[in-house]
Amino acid sequence: MKAEAVPLGARLLDQEAALDLQFADHSITPETLKVATVQIGVTQAELRNTHLKFHLQTTQILTHDQLQRYAVLRGYGSSTPMHQHHMQ
Repeated sequence: MKAEAVPLGARLLDQEAALDLQFADHSITPETLKVATVQIGVTQAELRNTHLKFHLQTTQILTHDQLQRYAVLRGYGSSTPMHQHHMQ
C-alpha cells in the first residue's frame, strides 16, 4: 500500500500547494480554480481507493480472530457497529 499511497499523497500535497500559490500570487481565475479542484478531487479519490483496496484485500485473507484484532488495531474495537461490516 505504501508504494502506491505515498506518491499519491505527495501529488496531492503538490496540487494543494499549487492551488494555494495561485491564491497567494493572485493569479487564480475561475477556470484555473475549476481545473485545480478537479485534479485535487481525482487525486483524493485515487488515494482513498488505494487505501480501501488494500484494506479489502487484507480482510479477505484474515481469519475471524485476526479480523477482530485488525479492527481493534485500526481503532474500531469489536463493539463499534458502524465498522463491523468491514469484518464480514
